[in-house]
Amino acid sequence: MKLINAAIALLAIPAAAAFAPAAPSFGVRTVGAPSTFDFALDAKKSIEDLTEADLKGKKVLIRCDVNVPLDGKTITDDTRIRSSVPTIEYLKSKGAIVTVCSHLGRPKDGPEDKFSLAPCAERLGELLGQEVKLCPDSIGDEVKAMVDAAKEGDVLMLENTRFYKEEEKNDPAHVEKLAAPFDLFVNDAFGTAHRAHASTEGVTKFLQPSVSGYLLAKELEYLDGAIQNGEKPMAAIVGGSKVSSKITVLNALLDKCDKIIIGGGMVFTFLKAKGLSVGTSLVEDDYVETAKEVMEKADKLGKQILLPSDIVVADKFDAEAETQIVKADAIPDGWMGLDNGPDSTAEQKEFLSDCKTVIMNGPMGVFEFKAFEKGTFGIVDILADLTKEKGAVTIIGGGDSVAACEKSGRAGDMSHISTGGGASLELLEGKILPGVAALNDK
Repeated sequence: MKLINAAIALLAIPAAAAFAPAAPSFGVRTVGAPSTFDFALDAKKSIEDLTEADLKGKKVLIRCDVNVPLDGKTITDDTRIRSSVPTIEYLKSKGAIVTVCSHLGRPKDGPEDKFSLAPCAERLGELLGQEVKLCPDSIGDEVKAMVDAAKEGDVLMLENTRFYKEEEKNDPAHVEKLAAPFDLFVNDAFGTAHRAHASTEGVTKFLQPSVSGYLLAKELEYLDGAIQNGEKPMAAIVGGSKVSSKITVLNALLDKCDKIIIGGGMVFTFLKAKGLSVGTSLVEDDYVETAKEVMEKADKLGKQILLPSDIVVADKFDAEAETQIVKADAIPDGWMGLDNGPDSTAEQKEFLSDCKTVIMNGPMGVFEFKAFEKGTFGIVDILADLTKEKGAVTIIGGGDSVAACEKSGRAGDMSHISTGGGASLELLEGKILPGVAALNDK
């Protein structure tokens, strides 16, 4: 799979929580250079590097990400399951016996019915047009018997891998049991590739070959493409609440991008760093000096950082709060910033007008509340129009960024909407993803 235009996806932070004022409890960190990559992403094997002989009649364990939101037993968003279908269909078409494994939620003490993958198996079966049998466990004799009895083109699903604490501990004895019924491994779960768990990294020690699926390969090509040779000018939009959680990526983006827009609750730590009053807006006092360092580094590198010039402020954190639009240097005492104002959106449009690659990470305001949605939807419209009218590569990453695009109705106009969260963030920061590093080299 070759992508002419490539770019990157980042982690988005939950929007509403991102603006609620809270007392920070963080230690001061300084801006440091990110580590470098120790492996070439494009040098990892994918399923397309395997022949039909490699797959026909083979028992394939595929790590997918079917960690979908549920309302009781009802799936409210099946995007992750649908994203797994192309790789599963390909394996089936080559005569493989496919067994899907995944986690769901955060079970604490062994099996819990509310975290069963039964709804996921049922939905996957509907999408594939065939029965997907759910195994009663993820390891053991009964699982092996079901896998052994399956025919070419059959699809099974193991029960939640995190019903065992040994999954996250990557316990070697547990890993061996998990891998035992299978011949080879496919990792198609980019969202968990940054975890060295039994089902993401451990099984590669027992199953060969171990390769990526279509979804994982696509995410890596976008990521690697943007990091290495994304088309310039390149910009990043970084939203969310805390400088503390974004300092490493901000530092990396200053090295990679020509322009950076900062939005969300983290804006007010930067405004305070510029000596401005921010009322009762969310501020991390321990990171005011760090924000100054970021701005100083940008000046030194000749990079541009755009902060909002006007702010929608409210007298309380509430959907029905009293609001007003004020200049960023005139936030009244007792009021908190919860969104960008219209002047800021207009400036962002001009700021991004010549960009060829744009990464969006996080909303500009509390878009769940109608009174504070315009800043986020405004920048979503800007990116969508850049793609449609100018052919720019636009990438949306993380839950709230994606949710904002979908709510605005412009998701289909973006170049790429990533399934990644922490994995994409860690990759951008220069960290090794264990689930990728463990795959076979080409």
